[in-house]
Amino acid sequence: MEFKNKKVVVVGFGRTGQAVCGFLLGQQASVIVSDKKPESELSKVELYKAKGVHFDTGANRPEVLTQADLIVLSPGVPPLPEVLVARDKGIKVISEIELAYPYLRGKLIGITGSNGKSTTATLIYSILKKAGFRVHLAGNIGQPLISFIKKVKPGHIVVTELSSFQLEFTERFRTDISVFLNISPNHLDWHKTFDHYLQAKKKLFDHRQAADKVIVNRDDPCLWSWRQEEKHEFYAFSRKHSVPLGCYLQGTKIILKLKEEIPVMDVQKIKLRGVHNQENVMAAILTTRLAGASLSSIRTTIKKFTGLEHRLEEVRKIKGVLFVNDSKATTVEATIKAIESFEQPIILILGGRDKGSDFSPLRRALKGKVKQVLLIGEARKKIRQAIKGIRPVEEAATFRQLVERAYLAASPGDVVLLAPACTSWDMFSSFEERGRLFKKEVNRLARKLQEKK
Repeated sequence: MEFKNKKVVVVGFGRTGQAVCGFLLGQQASVIVSDKKPESELSKVELYKAKGVHFDTGANRPEVLTQADLIVLSPGVPPLPEVLVARDKGIKVISEIELAYPYLRGKLIGITGSNGKSTTATLIYSILKKAGFRVHLAGNIGQPLISFIKKVKPGHIVVTELSSFQLEFTERFRTDISVFLNISPNHLDWHKTFDHYLQAKKKLFDHRQAADKVIVNRDDPCLWSWRQEEKHEFYAFSRKHSVPLGCYLQGTKIILKLKEEIPVMDVQKIKLRGVHNQENVMAAILTTRLAGASLSSIRTTIKKFTGLEHRLEEVRKIKGVLFVNDSKATTVEATIKAIESFEQPIILILGGRDKGSDFSPLRRALKGKVKQVLLIGEARKKIRQAIKGIRPVEEAATFRQLVERAYLAASPGDVVLLAPACTSWDMFSSFEERGRLFKKEVNRLARKLQEKK
């Protein structure tokens, strides 16, 4: 598309929106930012005004959107009624990854799923870097894809984490290797139904070309059913089944099966907690091997990989009580997987902003190792109702109260686990900010107890 002198409205002015504005200015477009936040709550406004960007803030006004030649949505911006009206009037609406796609000259590896995207994407990136590839990490865990347009050369690889928000408004976007980790109900406040959420994810699958490779979780019935629609062979990973092509678990050994069966490593060498991370590791092994990485690079990197901040991150022990930060667990499924990652009794912290989730599956998970539940945030009443009668429940107004009450409820050998099953947006700008405050309060409590000695 020719952008010179075209009126382009960028909806949302976070990190991605700013990168989109920078690209469009370079294409000599007339750029307008539409953001429902007031201008005072946005960063770098004056900088971009000086570059020629116009701002319409405080609401997403239809009269602005319907006068556009193109609308570009930032990740997380829902299908606003005002945007849909503009689309119905024939105005093209795309996401940032769709805008970037025609300009990227390297190979793309896309990782999507309801849980585990950031860990798997980072591990794939780390393995390929160790193997000597020119590789970049994009998406929620890195920089917006569009910021790599000038950096990526032929022969480079871009590993990108892809959300349903981004895939929803794509038309041609595809990746050379597509990885589907799992699918469970998520972001239903945004997508409204599970089928709409599923169809957004499936766009990555639908756009593929004959030479592209697709990797799916054999143990996810929904993903595995897609093979019936596929003319070309899937690659798969599985903890429970052997697979015709892919990666699977045989006892405690991870087996890679492409032209021949090759034992890669023992799962006991993996430093990441939880069986779900065994799946993430197998997905990374298969992806990087298909991309051309050596087995030695794969093994060495996995053995050293300790995970990411805010993903089952061990903060510290206080008098025998282990505090764990899993602020990234923003879905019910992720919280259940976090609980399953520990053998010890758990004091569980839940709450935040609801994404339209059904919290009732937590009932079964709580009956095992969880001793007590602590609630915080907007969703606390809904969660309390969903888990009523299963375990003792207490509420807190601040993270300082949460940490102190969790410690008082715990015994030596227990785990205090922050795995909220909700987004952070009721109290924080991101799950990272929430996780860092949790860690800050844990360390503050440790100092306080030390001073009392």
